[in-house]
Amino acid sequence: MKNRQKISPKPSTRAFYKFGKRISDYSIFDFIHGYVYMRWPYFYIGVGTNEHPLTRFIKPLTGLIMRLLTFMGNVKGNEEAITFEDTYHGKVVLTDSAVGLVTIEEDITLENLEPIIPYALARDIVIKHPDHIVVLDCPCRSARPNPCLPLDVCLVIGEPFASFVHDHHPGRSRRISQGEAVEILHAEHERGHVHHAFFKDAMLGRFYAICNCCSCCCGAMQQQRNGVLMLTSSGYLCHVDQSLCVGCGICEEVCPFDAIEVRGMTLVVDEEACMGCGVCVDKCEMGALRLELDPQKGEPLEIQKLMEGIYCSV
Repeated sequence: MKNRQKISPKPSTRAFYKFGKRISDYSIFDFIHGYVYMRWPYFYIGVGTNEHPLTRFIKPLTGLIMRLLTFMGNVKGNEEAITFEDTYHGKVVLTDSAVGLVTIEEDITLENLEPIIPYALARDIVIKHPDHIVVLDCPCRSARPNPCLPLDVCLVIGEPFASFVHDHHPGRSRRISQGEAVEILHAEHERGHVHHAFFKDAMLGRFYAICNCCSCCCGAMQQQRNGVLMLTSSGYLCHVDQSLCVGCGICEEVCPFDAIEVRGMTLVVDEEACMGCGVCVDKCEMGALRLELDPQKGEPLEIQKLMEGIYCSV
């Protein structure tokens, strides 16, 4: 008889499963969902953004899947009804805050961050091996026929996520240093793109990546425009010094959330639409714009301040 080669999961897959087993309410369904999401992100996101050629055949099933996700969330003992955005969402972070997330030097656990991450599920920051960072070709950009460049802008942080992504997508990802991650963040900010810290219920219920998003390609921003509130504000709001504004309109052009409008010589900020990303502030040559904390927008995700206040080593 011919020898049959034993097929076994990759070490990173086993590690992901073991991490999940340590979580009391993390089900086998959650593991399968998380595995599919990480194993085939380009298909997953391509269908979600309606760009994959099989979307018209698969899309009818997505409604059922969304209802199943909602049901699974509701049976976990949550008092409030669970929606899709509770299972998969992003927090807008300023560049300095994003840099803080990719330069952590020790494992951390920060739990139940509801004032910062105002969703019923997936609001913990648990980072093991924070210096393990993988940059992945953005699934959202890759799904588009004429994507923004560069593609390699999605930062997957910590274990077991970084190793899983690199093991399963060696041609679309690479391991990078914390310094290289900082360079990517600054370069993306210069391009006018937004940093989102992403959380997902199936990704062990916690933070796992920073995506650097353009409004034309990003699936989450597309969903936001369609009324699915997958993104939450940085906690800041843009304010205008009208005495300095010359009405040039640059801020209106670069705002990723269409929250700014120039009316004659007056600049108007739509406070509900503004997510406090800071892109407009750094593009304003007159210094007429500034970000200010807004209690109605929630608290900012500033990791160093959080660590100083409720730091807990893993």
